[in-house]
Parts: sequence; structure tokens; C-alpha cells
Amino acid sequence: MEPSRTLSPRVHVLGLLLWIVAAADGSALAAKSSFIGSLNTVTTLSTTVPANGDVNPYGVAMVPVSKGSLVQGRFLISNFNNGSNLQGTGTTIVQIAPDGTFSLFAKIDASKVSCPGGVGLTTALVALRSGFVIVGSLPTTDGTSATIGSGCLLVLDSTGNVVETFSGNHINGPWDMTAVDGGDLVALFVTNVLNGTVAANGKVVDGGTVVRLLLSISEGEAPELLDSTVVADKFPERTDPAALVIGPTGVAFDGDTGILYVADSLDNRIAAVPDALSRSSASNRGQTVSQGRALNDPLGLAFTPNHHLVAANGNDGNLVEVDPQNGIQVAVVLVDNTGGPPPGAGALFGLAADSDGVYFVDDASNTFNLLH
Repeated sequence: MEPSRTLSPRVHVLGLLLWIVAAADGSALAAKSSFIGSLNTVTTLSTTVPANGDVNPYGVAMVPVSKGSLVQGRFLISNFNNGSNLQGTGTTIVQIAPDGTFSLFAKIDASKVSCPGGVGLTTALVALRSGFVIVGSLPTTDGTSATIGSGCLLVLDSTGNVVETFSGNHINGPWDMTAVDGGDLVALFVTNVLNGTVAANGKVVDGGTVVRLLLSISEGEAPELLDSTVVADKFPERTDPAALVIGPTGVAFDGDTGILYVADSLDNRIAAVPDALSRSSASNRGQTVSQGRALNDPLGLAFTPNHHLVAANGNDGNLVEVDPQNGIQVAVVLVDNTGGPPPGAGALFGLAADSDGVYFVDDASNTFNLLH
């Protein structure tokens, strides 16, 4: 450890979704004062680079239960680039403990899975209580938008083997994801960034979506996809030479209110999608919660222990804390001032928060870090 530095036939979907909320662990806490405002130390926990050299860590998911190779309380990290630093070609997920213990969880053989375009693992990463891990793929063959495939969701068992893939069903460039985990029933919220994006040749198109996928999980069987519904649409998106693609990214679900929060990167805001578990039609871009000011291309999004939102900026090295009840940005903390320009640009992506602080990946250094 480095030293600290400062689709099946439609079912009774509504009833199942409400059951998920009742079965999911925990409930939200009342809003309080700033969580990250008093945190001023960044500790590098581990490299995120496995033996095959994959770089550009994107997704972060905390492991909820120990099963197979998964250890409760550790974090899974997905890599988007291969050892040659080509975007959309990373095939590995690593597992890192809060004390820095590092292991390889999965190395996916793109030739052995059925995913449109291949494998390039994105920020869309969740670990479920059943032991399944689901990760998004937005692949390329040469690291450029000219060869982007529509991608898929890959379902892995608790030992890191791919057991299933989901494609189609409104999935088109899965970029980020969160889960409402009821054990036997799971709702996934997946952002998608390829609806008309490539054809626009770098121009902004309003095609970004959030898709809700309802899964049924039975012991000893791969998850079954029961339903797919677009719950939000018309988010701006475009291809980008440096980031490959920019569009709606981080998602965080509030179990108390039923609101899904979305990091709308190009509009530089956090949006709210009400009734996310039960709605049957798409919310047009959602409702603006907070926009501009310290937000600067928000990417990763997560709830803090005091039930605020924390967003990772893509255009600088700041984490921004937002009170979702009133949209006030209550704190900004710089966690990377290298690279750029401007300093910290391109460094931050996925993150998670617990009572110890904010865990985040740093793409500039290919490390997993803790703000505490």
C-alpha cells in the first residue's frame, strides 16, 4: 500500500418491483451536513492493473456477500482499456480489499462470449447478493468510435465465469448501472450512450437512455430477464476522441423515495427520475436537481452515508457532494490534480461511499483510492 497523501412474457411487473423494494437491505438516512467536506486525505490502496496489463479502471462495486471468489466488503473494479491502452478493449475485473489486498476476479475471453462487437468493460458494474456479478461491455476493435459495437451485459458467477449475456432489449452501449437487489428479484438501471451517437460523427444527439431490466434469480440457475423498460430518455450524448463517448453515466437509486438519480454529463447536471421502479413510460431527461457550479462533467454517482449524492467530475479532479432534497452543492474536494489540462481531467470515474470515506478509481494513475 502506498503512503497517504493529502425478455420473457411480461409478468406482474409492478407487484414484483414493489416486492424488490421491500426485500432490499436497508433504508435511507435523513439528510445531514456534509460528508466529504471534512475529509482531506487520499490514500492509494492498490494498483488496478492485472497481469495482462489492462488499464483505465472504470466501474466500482462493493461485494455484498462472500461467495465463491467474492469476499464481502471488498470492491470489484472493471478495466475499460487493454494493455495497449485501446479504449473499449479491457476484459478484466479485479477485486481489491480496503487494506489493499489485490486479486484477479475475472478475465473474459471475448471469443467465447456472445456480445455484439466484443468486450470492453465499462462503469456498468454491480455485485448481487446471489453471488452473480453483472458488467457492461461497450466494445471497440481498435480503441476508436469508428469500430464501436452495441455491446451487452455480461453475467458472471461468483468465481468469475461468464454464464450469460443480455443484449438487445433496449441495451445499446451500456455505460453505467446500479441495482435494486431483492435477492430473488433484481431491478437493474442501465444508462445507454449509443443511440444515434456514432452516426452523428461527434455532434450531440439526444438519444441517451436509462433502461430498467427486471431479473428473476433462482438458486443454481442463471438470471432470467423478465422485462425491459426505458424509464428515461433524450439525454445528450456524443462520441469523443479522448473519452470515446460521453453521455448519461452514473446512476443512484433512493429506496425511500423511489427516485433514480442520473449524472447527465453533457448537460453538466444531476437529474431525477421519479417512480423509477414503477413507471411504464420514459421521463424526458428527468428533472434537474443540481446543475453547473462545481459540477464539471459528472460521471460516477453514489450515495454517501448521510444520504447525499457524491459525483466524480470528468473534467477536473473534484468530487462534488449534493443534497438531493434541495439541490445544494454542499462540498467540493479535490482528489486528483495531476494530468489534464485542466489538472485532474480524465482521472475520475467510478466510486462508492461508506462510513470509511469515498472509494474511487483514478484513471490517470490506474489506482484504487480512499478519500478519508
